[in-house]
Parts: sequence; structure tokens; C-alpha cells
Amino acid sequence: MKRDKKDVHIKQLSDILGRQDSFYLMDFTKVTVAQSVALRKALRKNAHVFRVVKNRLALKALDDRFPAALKGYFRRPTAIAYTDGDPVELAKALKEFSAQNKVLTVKGGLLQGRLFGPDRFEEIAKLAARPELLARFASLMASPLTKLLATLQAPLGTLGRQLSQFKTDREA
Repeated sequence: MKRDKKDVHIKQLSDILGRQDSFYLMDFTKVTVAQSVALRKALRKNAHVFRVVKNRLALKALDDRFPAALKGYFRRPTAIAYTDGDPVELAKALKEFSAQNKVLTVKGGLLQGRLFGPDRFEEIAKLAARPELLARFASLMASPLTKLLATLQAPLGTLGRQLSQFKTDREA
């Protein structure tokens, strides 16, 4: 590859990594071309990207924004998976593909700017998706208010029933 093409690839990769606060580094050594195409199609449906990178160019694209330990993951064939959406959904899709085909392994990566190793990927894939977490949070926030409202309404309801009974008794 000519030097000017390498510079273009480094610039593109630097831009991609600069925009992403979460991405996964994968070892794709045993992945066949057909499996790679199937994986890319499946990820593309959900606006995720799976891209093979040259380690030397990727190391040049990394700058001071990234932890120094991240450079250690750029050994052996490396692919990067990233998304503009929810990184947990991407992790679930990668785990599902890996479980079906037994060929893709996670080297590590960044999740919201924090470095993680291959052992933490399973935990990330088990997390609930962002919309589900937001729904749980909203439910937890609304629960005390609902209970407070029910508590405040109970005496008023009881008072209303007693006044109605009192009125009925007086008329009789």
C-alpha cells in the first residue's frame, strides 16, 4: 500500500475512533468470507459496523485520548466493531454471532471511554439495552410518587364515605 493511501486510512480510522466512545476489538482469525459477509449484513441492519483494520495503521490512528493499554490489543488480525447507537445491542449481536459460529473472539475495547478486557465482554453483553434501562429508571422514579398519591387520597376517600354515611343517617 502506498504512503498516501496509508495516510488516508489512518485519517479515516482516527476520525472513526474519535467519534466513538465505545467499540469492540475482535480477533477474526477463523472467520470465513461467507461468515464475515453474513456478520456485516446482520450488523448493518441495526446501524452497526464491523471493519477489519491493519494493526500498524490503527496504532498510528490512536492518540492520547485513548488509554495506553489499548495498544496491546492490536496484535494478530484485528477487526473493530462500533456503532452510533447502543453499544450493548452491538455486544449482544456480536455475542450471538460468536455463539452460533464459534469463530469470533473479543480481544477487548472501550465502553463509554473505559477500557475493558475479553473477560468483561460477557458482562456487557448481558446488560439490558438502553431503552429498557430508561424504562426501569422511569418506573422506579414514578413508584414513590404513585404510592404518595395513593396515601394522600386514602384519607380523603374515607372522609367522603363517612360524610356520605353521616348524611344518609341524618336523613333517616
